Amino acid sequence: MKFKLIVSMIKDGDTDRIIDAAKAAGGTGATVIPARGTGVHEAKSFFGLSLDAQTDVILLLVEERVSQPVLEAINESGRFAEPGGGIAMVLDVEQVVGLESQVQQIESQVEKQGR
Repeated sequence: MKFKLIVSMIKDGDTDRIIDAAKAAGGTGATVIPARGTGVHEAKSFFGLSLDAQTDVILLLVEERVSQPVLEAINESGRFAEPGGGIAMVLDVEQVVGLESQVQQIESQVEKQGR
């Protein structure tokens, strides 16, 4: 089984909606990391100090055959085409350990997506 890591950097208010869409599209779980960041559209300052927007980084490890539907669901639910909407990327994963308890569920999701 081959895996991809989908990394999304989004406004923290969008996190639950994006995770729900990713799961509906075949994702089996997510890790959320609180972060701070800024882009060209939301760069603001207060008395000359830069204010960073609160951001969440969502990590989804998915079987490669469901990576495209999950990425598309993230894109639609996150409205990434809008300025400041966020960014998502897919990275190849060379090796994975610790998924033994989830393999059956992952295979089931892949089969469901194949229909």
